[in-house]
Amino acid sequence: METANCDLSIVKQQLKEQLKQLSDDIRQSLEVFDESDNCMLGQFEQFRKSIIALESTAASFYMNCYLSPYTDKYAELTLSIHHLSQRRLGALIVVQRQDPLDHLIQPGTPIGATLTHSLLESIFISGSPLHDGAVIIRANEILSAGNILPLSRSIPPGSKFGTRHRAAAGLSERSDALVLVVSEESGTASFALGGRLYPISSLISGDNTK
Repeated sequence: METANCDLSIVKQQLKEQLKQLSDDIRQSLEVFDESDNCMLGQFEQFRKSIIALESTAASFYMNCYLSPYTDKYAELTLSIHHLSQRRLGALIVVQRQDPLDHLIQPGTPIGATLTHSLLESIFISGSPLHDGAVIIRANEILSAGNILPLSRSIPPGSKFGTRHRAAAGLSERSDALVLVVSEESGTASFALGGRLYPISSLISGDNTK
């Protein structure tokens, strides 16, 4: 687990730096607020962007914490999500934790192979017969691919979220599984836990682009 612990330390440090920067920016704005006649809306917009970035980095940090006790292949998962996001390849990846999942999913094709980022990414290449379903991961193994997950009870059809996101939220509403999802349209990555979706910061993969 040394790699995962290292990644956790990096993301935690990034989170601390973002918090400190936001705190400094707000303090500076308070100091000049009474003396300035300039419109502050631009500054408030920057605060909003900073808070969104902070939330994304925080979600990445806590996702790492939730995953690390259940798989030693954390670095492979992280690299896969980064590559899939860059290439805008839609993906749905379930990491089983304590709750059994067999009764919640429509089973797909058994894989039974050690988790590697190259194998995981190959499943979601456009045109692959299994790319539309979900991959199930338990510990360090890809159990199966092409699985069908239950859709969310709280995210209605026609919302801004597509079927992958509704499926990710749906399984997480019914179990303690952590479900990773990559949008085919935008390439953005999120994870679902407890029925809620959280954006994953690109900083998790060491990419500092915004």
